[in-house]
Amino acid sequence: MITGAAVLACVVLGGLAVLQVALAAGRPWGRFAWGGQHDVLPRRLRVGSAVSVVLYAVFAVVVLQAADLLAGLPAAVADVGIWVLTGYFSLGIVMNGISRSRPERFVMTPLVLVLAGCCLVIALA
Repeated sequence: MITGAAVLACVVLGGLAVLQVALAAGRPWGRFAWGGQHDVLPRRLRVGSAVSVVLYAVFAVVVLQAADLLAGLPAAVADVGIWVLTGYFSLGIVMNGISRSRPERFVMTPLVLVLAGCCLVIALA
């Protein structure tokens, strides 16, 4: 179950990374992210999308390490990190759920719910 949760979380993070790369490149999908106020993101949000891709990679490493599928981080970092990610994604459920952007609410809220659930499963293991 832990392995499945880790793999699912990494698949979702990978999909979100693809979205963020597209947003950083100027694709008109901004209604799905960053509050949904722009179809094409302004420069500062494009930079934010590029940074998000790096963060998602770090998140994936923490998830995989916490699920004992990867080695490299100190155990304490993975143990604390998975709880931090659980909290972060749980907050994301609320933030995406109250977004003014209907596409963001209906697409991103379920995705971040899956991420929070996967992280919780791993954290409790």
